[in-house]
Amino acid sequence: MVQLDQVSFGYSKHKKLFENLTLHLEAGHIYGLLGKNGAGKSSLLRNIVGLLYPLDGRIRVAEREPAKREPAFLQDVFFIPEEIYLPSVTIEQYLKMLAPFYPKFDEQQFRWDIAELDIPQKNKLTGMSFGQKKKFLIAFALATNTKVLIMDEPTNGLDIPSKSQFRRLVSKALDKERLILISTHQVRDLDNLIDAIIILEDSKILLQHNLDVVTERLCFGTLNNVEFDSRVLYSEPSLRGYKAVFENSEQEESRVDLEQLFNAVMENPARIQKIFSY
Repeated sequence: MVQLDQVSFGYSKHKKLFENLTLHLEAGHIYGLLGKNGAGKSSLLRNIVGLLYPLDGRIRVAEREPAKREPAFLQDVFFIPEEIYLPSVTIEQYLKMLAPFYPKFDEQQFRWDIAELDIPQKNKLTGMSFGQKKKFLIAFALATNTKVLIMDEPTNGLDIPSKSQFRRLVSKALDKERLILISTHQVRDLDNLIDAIIILEDSKILLQHNLDVVTERLCFGTLNNVEFDSRVLYSEPSLRGYKAVFENSEQEESRVDLEQLFNAVMENPARIQKIFSY
């Protein structure tokens, strides 16, 4: 569905943000893209949707080249940027203008979602708070039913109840023919939502796997002591000892802690790559 082969990009040819990046993403998954600020997450997403162009390599999305921005591509890909700008129109006017560009737009789904998200329907979009604008655009994006939906920091500006609603609506919108890619630095906002993870750092993909593979090879739990435990990749003190990420040599069952996983990858990238290389 999304294929990047040996892609290099930079705002200057002399300083590349990422180089020879290869990434293959399949439909039927919700991917979480994680990385430190400045790692190139937003630039990567903009290359995928054709708003930026690679210096080298090849990108294909839904069998098309994003840089050409063909109508058939645009009607099957929706992108929510981190910074959003909406026109001074009502919801009804917005629908009338933009919904026809998306052949699979589901108005009933949209109206159900904006009711679920408590979005005022009579105000102009510019009169809404930032959080309401964000929720409106999320509802519209989900209702387009595009094959590819990409969101950059979608939970910025959302309060805790809205983040829970966001996770529920996004998980409901996934089907076997749709790919959803979410980039965020608010790692915990993706808990119980994504089923695959991509961690980008230092121009490289340090980890890309389904979460079930992660739990096969790593264990997330509490240990009494970590000082002499060679299995430990990352740990932090807790009331019961140490919350830790460690090699799953005993094939224990555990639940992925995304924040701890991210910290483990940042702290031990070479060892993590070795664990996931077989």
